[in-house]
Amino acid sequence: MRIVARQKNDIVIFDLEGEIKRSDITDVTLHQLVKEQLDSGKRKILLNFDAVNFIDSFGVGEILASYISTQNLGGKLKLCRISKKLLLIFQITMLTKVLDIQEDCDCALESFDKP
Repeated sequence: MRIVARQKNDIVIFDLEGEIKRSDITDVTLHQLVKEQLDSGKRKILLNFDAVNFIDSFGVGEILASYISTQNLGGKLKLCRISKKLLLIFQITMLTKVLDIQEDCDCALESFDKP
């Protein structure tokens, strides 16, 4: 998995690429990267899944841990550009009831300013 962080105004966007799975663990996990942003005072996080083609239970756990960490600090974590295949995984795990999943990144960015 490859993760590139960028910022648009006060929103940190993580562009994710490849497969989010346990065997891809390098030195830093997605959750650790999100926590670093939270520790630096950022409270709006967007995960862009445009180039993600697979996620396992470890990856789902990383996203859930990132969501919980963000919520605990009063922040917002949103997801965008999720394929139908990955969306099915979030539906089966019932995370679509918890996570804010937007169809495209522009809509997700705009939604941060809405209550």
